[in-house]
Amino acid sequence: MIRDLPVADRKHVRQAALRLIRRDVPGFTATLLLNGLAAAAALISPWLLGRIIDTISAGGIIDLLAAIAVGGALLQLILSRYAEKIGTRFSERTQEHIRQELLDRVLALPAATVEHIRTGDLTARGTTDVGVVGRTLRDAAPAVLISALQALFLVAAVFLVDPLLGACGLLALAGIAAASRWYLRRARAAYLEEGAARSELAEHLAANAAGARTIEALGLQDRRTRAAERVIERSRVAQLRTLFLRGVLWPSVEVSALLPPVLVLLLGGVLLDSGQVTLGAVVSCVLYFRQLQQPIETILIWMEQLQSGGASFARIEGLQTPATQTPVAAPDPRDDLIVATGVHFAYESTDDVVTGVDLTVRPGERLAIVGPSGAGKSTLGKLLAGIDRPRLGTVTVGSVPVADLSPAQLREHVVLVTQEQHLFLGTVRDNLHLADPTADDNHLEKALAAVGADWVASLDDELGSRSSGTELGPDRVQQLALARVILADPHTVVLDEATAMLDPRTARRAERSLAAVLEGRTVIAIAHRLHTARDADRVVVMEGGRVVEVGTHDQLIAAGGVYEALWSSWHGSRP
Repeated sequence: MIRDLPVADRKHVRQAALRLIRRDVPGFTATLLLNGLAAAAALISPWLLGRIIDTISAGGIIDLLAAIAVGGALLQLILSRYAEKIGTRFSERTQEHIRQELLDRVLALPAATVEHIRTGDLTARGTTDVGVVGRTLRDAAPAVLISALQALFLVAAVFLVDPLLGACGLLALAGIAAASRWYLRRARAAYLEEGAARSELAEHLAANAAGARTIEALGLQDRRTRAAERVIERSRVAQLRTLFLRGVLWPSVEVSALLPPVLVLLLGGVLLDSGQVTLGAVVSCVLYFRQLQQPIETILIWMEQLQSGGASFARIEGLQTPATQTPVAAPDPRDDLIVATGVHFAYESTDDVVTGVDLTVRPGERLAIVGPSGAGKSTLGKLLAGIDRPRLGTVTVGSVPVADLSPAQLREHVVLVTQEQHLFLGTVRDNLHLADPTADDNHLEKALAAVGADWVASLDDELGSRSSGTELGPDRVQQLALARVILADPHTVVLDEATAMLDPRTARRAERSLAAVLEGRTVIAIAHRLHTARDADRVVVMEGGRVVEVGTHDQLIAAGGVYEALWSSWHGSRP
């Protein structure tokens, strides 16, 4: 049951942006102030040029005015340089906050969410989308801020020189406003669609890379190629959509930006003949509107990046954790009973795969869940571990619904160990410290010894890649995963074929070691190897999503039911 990660709405994105600004108010204020001063300094030279023309016409001396004009240009240069420097530092710090928040959210995701989300979508948000937001903060946001302030000040300066010429030029900019409104109404949805298509493509490529040998062995190349072509086509169409929007916006804005100087010159000539304006005023207004083209073009160039960055920020902010929800009370440590009552569960668009299960797991009990393939064993294990929530009924630990526990609470009470495990780049010590950061080397070595990982020469051995260290086989990865379980020391461990990747002798040794180390803990083992069931305190037999038998190994063998048939099939005729 794959679910898509949500996307934050506009209100949430605005609130998130304000939160980031509040984290660095001095940097944001300094950036805004310096950019404003630089934009104000840019108004000096055009205004003085108009004064110089009028002074020359009147036969005056312009040396002082010329010196002030040069000084104004130098002041603008200096202020712009420092505004860019401080703005870049602010954006880099903000990007660091975004990355850290995203990492914290990913690590705090509930197991139920991680189990059912698209890996490619999560990967794209953590890499491509964060990169897009970073470029927007570093390049687009400061450039647009500076340009917006410059445009505002230039329009105000024109109106101060001559209101009529200012109104004429401003009217000519109406085409820019219309084109921008048309673009902005469509851009967010288009860029979100482009991001979703990018995530789907990443998911498809990751799946093909991970399953390349299976695809080749089963002759699925043509089918996977056709599926890839559909995904690529969707991505192409999404990119063409955003390209079309840019293709309409850019020419419209560029043409509209050329109109104000032309109209000001025409109207200024008429007003100059009638003596209503001076030549210097007309020249100053024309220069101001000519200057206005530069910030408008800058805003145009970066508007696409802003929309793309906004869509990426919405995707990043859509990755929320239940931290804002009201936390549930922690289970009573004196009551570690796991109770499933009337449990029904179905994956999306399917019939129930678990039906009417009633089960009580006693503290310290070793419980084995067995049954034929497709009986619902792993699904029941996920329900007991809080990975999935029942469609009907309840699963509680210490009288608290397991699925309502926060990730931190859940890890303290129930740990699910499956065949699928992961090692991170780093040393053996680094990977084991994920379970218990406070464990010293002596505890780490004891955990390794308990699962038979005698191949570890040193806790400082590098793991995880061919280039940086030892690339382990699945059996050794599984041993490290089991060592983590020992270090985590949870109240309940759900083992979903956790030793299946080990050879039979190592698996038996690891299981016996785990049994000794986890003595007194509740262990729920989902088993295909029935010797695990023989060693358990009780055995739960499932068939067709239902619990059909419960008892000890000897009781179920004597009953001659489903379990006895499974045992005979797996172990021959000897009970």
